[in-house]
Amino acid sequence: MRGLGLTGVVLAIVVGTSGLLAAGQTKPAAPANPVLVFETLKGTFEIELFQSEAPKSVEHILELMKRGFYRAQRIHRVEKSLAQFGDPLSRDMTKQSFWGTGSSNRTIGVFELSKKRSHVRGAVGLGHSGNPAFADSQMYIMKVNNPGLDGKYAIIGRVTVGMTVIDKLVVTDIIKDTRVK
Repeated sequence: MRGLGLTGVVLAIVVGTSGLLAAGQTKPAAPANPVLVFETLKGTFEIELFQSEAPKSVEHILELMKRGFYRAQRIHRVEKSLAQFGDPLSRDMTKQSFWGTGSSNRTIGVFELSKKRSHVRGAVGLGHSGNPAFADSQMYIMKVNNPGLDGKYAIIGRVTVGMTVIDKLVVTDIIKDTRVK
C-alpha cells in the first residue's frame, strides 16, 4: 500500500465544546461577554461585562440580575463624574437619607483589579465603603474620565449603548426593567 503524498485527502475531526463536528464545520466562537440591559424612563442603556477580567464580580452581578435585584430601584447618586445604582433601599422614598448604604448582603470577597482598565467615560465599577473586597451590588458608571480612581475600585464592564441616557439620569430615576442579553 502506498502512502498518500501532499495531494492526498486529509480528514480531520474537530472536537468542540458540544461534541464532534461534521467535516466542513468550524468550531463555534467563544461566547461573547454577557451584556446587561437596563430600561429607565429616560431610555435604555447596556453594559458589557468583562467576564475574563473580573469573573467572581461578574458572576455575582449576573446572579443578582437573574433574581431581578435591580428592578424598581432608583438611581441613588448622580454627580458630574458618575451615576450610581444598586441599593435596594432606593425603592423606598421614605428611606432616601439612607440610600447608598444598602446592598444584597452578599459581598464578593475579592478585589479583581484589572491593569488593562481605567476610569474613563463609560467604565462601570463596583462601589464599596472602604474595602474593595466588600463590594456588593452597587455599580457606578463614569460620565467623565477620572484616573484618580484607578486601583481603588474594580472595573467590571463598560457601557456599550446609551451613554446619552446616563448623562440624563438624576437621583430618583427608576430602573423599570432589567435583563441579560
